[in-house]
Amino acid sequence: MSRLLVVEDDPDIAMALRLLLTRAGHQVAHAKDGRTGLRDAYTERPELVILDIGLPGMDGWQVLERLRDVSDVPVLLLTAHGQESDKVRGLRGGADDYLTKPFTNAELVARVEALLRRSAGPASWADEVYDDGVLRIDPAARRTFVAGEEVRLTPTEFRLLNVLVRHAGAVLSPNQLLAQAWDDPTGIGPERVKFAVLRLRRKLGWTDPDASPIESVRGFGYRYRRPVLDRAGE
Repeated sequence: MSRLLVVEDDPDIAMALRLLLTRAGHQVAHAKDGRTGLRDAYTERPELVILDIGLPGMDGWQVLERLRDVSDVPVLLLTAHGQESDKVRGLRGGADDYLTKPFTNAELVARVEALLRRSAGPASWADEVYDDGVLRIDPAARRTFVAGEEVRLTPTEFRLLNVLVRHAGAVLSPNQLLAQAWDDPTGIGPERVKFAVLRLRRKLGWTDPDASPIESVRGFGYRYRRPVLDRAGE
């Protein structure tokens, strides 16, 4: 049984979500506003947050930003708006998935279960530690270090980085990365890969695209370039 937190101000929608997800076998808590939701996320440590954007007071965008400062909990955004700009903003902000109201019960449950599998399921990558002198990844402990400093990554960011480094030197297309780093039965487009790569570079301190070990190959995809270490003086 997974612990879920629904942050939704509409009591009818919140009740429907609780009933639906409880029947699907999950333990569901509810917060009716952003501040309460943020506090409950800190104290209850849910395995997934279902977050409405249109919240009173502290809106969903603010809640998402603060969650991403301190937690890698998967976040599924709910919104009444279908604009592309909202979807882009959610993906840039670190949301793991995005669902526009109205949605079907089956679609919601499918997306929730896919996110839970990605964050808590058995690892599909190699268990050995990767270390190239700059980047160190420990899959068993799910820890990442750059130049000896630990960097907190979300589950999706961790899987994405791990896939790239395990195929260092090879160009992987967005669709290949979706297949290996995401479990995406809903067919959401590869733009999520672009935004995940941007967030990953920022967290790792590799914001200069020309110097970043994570290289964009125009028209093809992305690859990880192992850094060339300066061995002068050895």
